[in-house]
Amino acid sequence: MTRPVRTTDADVPRRANGTPPWRYAVGMFGTSIPINLAKGSVILYYVDILGMDVRAYGIVMTVYALIDAVDNPVLGYLSDRTRSRFGRRRPWLAVGAPLLAASMVALFSVPSGLEGVGLVMWFAVFAILTEAFDSLLNANYGALLPELFPQERRRAVANGLRQGFQLVALVVSLAVTPVLTTSVFGTEETTEGFRTTAILYGVLACAVILLMATGVRENPDHATEHRPAFFRGIAAILRNPMFWTVGLVGACYGVSMALVLSGVQLYVRYSLGLDVEYAFYLQGVVIVVAAGGLIAWTRLVRHYGALRIWRIAFAVLALSFAGLFFATGLVPALIAGAAVGIGWSGMLATNDLVVARVLDADAAAHGEHREGLFLSAFGFFGRLNGVVTGLALTSLGLWFGYNSGDDPGADPGLAFRMYLCVYPFVLTMIGAVAARFVTVPEPTADRPEPEPAR
Repeated sequence: MTRPVRTTDADVPRRANGTPPWRYAVGMFGTSIPINLAKGSVILYYVDILGMDVRAYGIVMTVYALIDAVDNPVLGYLSDRTRSRFGRRRPWLAVGAPLLAASMVALFSVPSGLEGVGLVMWFAVFAILTEAFDSLLNANYGALLPELFPQERRRAVANGLRQGFQLVALVVSLAVTPVLTTSVFGTEETTEGFRTTAILYGVLACAVILLMATGVRENPDHATEHRPAFFRGIAAILRNPMFWTVGLVGACYGVSMALVLSGVQLYVRYSLGLDVEYAFYLQGVVIVVAAGGLIAWTRLVRHYGALRIWRIAFAVLALSFAGLFFATGLVPALIAGAAVGIGWSGMLATNDLVVARVLDADAAAHGEHREGLFLSAFGFFGRLNGVVTGLALTSLGLWFGYNSGDDPGADPGLAFRMYLCVYPFVLTMIGAVAARFVTVPEPTADRPEPEPAR
């Protein structure tokens, strides 16, 4: 008698669902370039070069958070209810990519001579549109991860690959950007380089997102279900305690990294006393170390599970910010940056997997696949980034006298040590402690991934 063969996760065909992991993962490269250019350079562009007051920046970010609290769930809801021959998510990805690129280019194309209220209004309109289209893309892109890769071990691999592509995008959109904007296409004190760089990145992002969107194969079973109701879905999400615990703790990580990304160029200029283009080296070290660490953290996740490693990574990231505060030159800053890269890669490898467990549990409990709505609701916590970044920047004016590049105050170096190091340290320490008390369901037992529609 022939003994039955036990099927394990490793035995599942690599393309059982019709989508190779790399084809899905490469989309992260395209979605990351525009928004990280905006987050990493908008303060330098508007506040330090064009002279917009930091208080205006803070007000715009606060107003946007209120708008986003409404538009994010609506965008996710529309995605969940979409039924088309191309799937639920792919049409939105194809439409959202050029819209995000266009708004990002406009954000860095302020007409010559525009200042005062006109400058603030231009910033408000295109900053809000850029963030909104980024929300549209990421709600749909993120919803595909649990759908295409339902097993946590394989999901960890797909997530590791996409985070690796995000790090490559960060090399392009953050580390290379200061060189392009100040040396190749422009100068330290002008804005022409930002517009040219934005156009280049916009074209690249569209091409990559469309490559991904045309190659993924959504699960047809999800699209044949009845369409979820908006208010009933929102109510169920708000009643889910995991939405609040995972969302708020994850926001401590997200806000911290938003502060780092938005402040690194000014930290290099004022705290280290170097030209902005030296941010290339600091950002490059962080990203290269994070890329290498991502491999190790992903292996730990596959062995010990996402939740346990998530808690450890939070603590590692929190402790890493102390070194940046005490760095007095480029070399000490590079060493401290490497420590940040290690902690950051741990969060990249785990945070989305913890969120995916929440989505799995919601689908199992309610019989509806409303990943778009749920992720958009989670996006509300992510959009706290803009509010906290604005408040943190405003506090530099209140406490250190930094109001703009035209009025930097007596000690802008200490101001941006506070912004880049102390604020993230406090937030991530809160997150590391709170993560010890967060619980999410164990991953579903291994099961074959769905076959693609014929």
